[in-house]
Amino acid sequence: MPFTDHYLELYGCRTHYRRGGKGEPLVFLHGAGGMPLVLPFMEQLAQRFDVIVPDHPGYGQSDEPEWLENIHDIAYFYLDFLAHLKLERVVLVGNSMGGWMAMEIAVRNTARIASLVLVSPAGIAAPGAEPADIFLLSPEDTVRQLFHDPRYAEERLAIPVTPEAIDLGLKNRHTTARLAWEPRLHDPMLPKWLHRIDVPVAIVWGKEDRLLPVGIAHELKRLLPRAELKIFERCGHLPQVEKADEFCDLVVRFACR
Repeated sequence: MPFTDHYLELYGCRTHYRRGGKGEPLVFLHGAGGMPLVLPFMEQLAQRFDVIVPDHPGYGQSDEPEWLENIHDIAYFYLDFLAHLKLERVVLVGNSMGGWMAMEIAVRNTARIASLVLVSPAGIAAPGAEPADIFLLSPEDTVRQLFHDPRYAEERLAIPVTPEAIDLGLKNRHTTARLAWEPRLHDPMLPKWLHRIDVPVAIVWGKEDRLLPVGIAHELKRLLPRAELKIFERCGHLPQVEKADEFCDLVVRFACR
């Protein structure tokens, strides 16, 4: 089934999401760059799942509500989003900023969540693993830092940039700064509550991640000792793009066992 666009109004925030496929619900939470396109990994997952990909409040085609002040607001919003769509036993997959959001959601309530897949998530700090300062990188440099294989960066940079895309990029960047400026890209209160996550967790990382170094993966595994950890060799910050087939196989195996 092809992906279709949908909107819902929730607490004064007109929220855009794409939905495609059939099966158990899988909600994918995107990173700081947004999710302007339907990517191949989404189409692959839609062969097994009912895939729902929202634009977070303040990102993409969703509104930027006045009540959005911090990452905790996003977590509570998504708990209500899942309830509004009457989703049960959700496979919650989050990449980067979206992975941070997924953890903040899960420490609060997992009643509607069956499992959690954290893909190179932000959200915690790790000794000796300093994240790149995404607020100092130009848009072009950010794209180049996303990937281990430069072919993916060149393909993305070859896409013509429209005025609309520039505006959305600025909007996404502004919201990311609102959520993750200080402290940079993590919530110092989050680690002490990770024990509340009582559903199966898979941690997925690219060994050559230049935005959030793989050392953070090992710290997260220490904090979530029962979680599975998969590190993809020759892979950067977006395993779902650089290792799409292997990534989708992992999600299906993990969620459907």
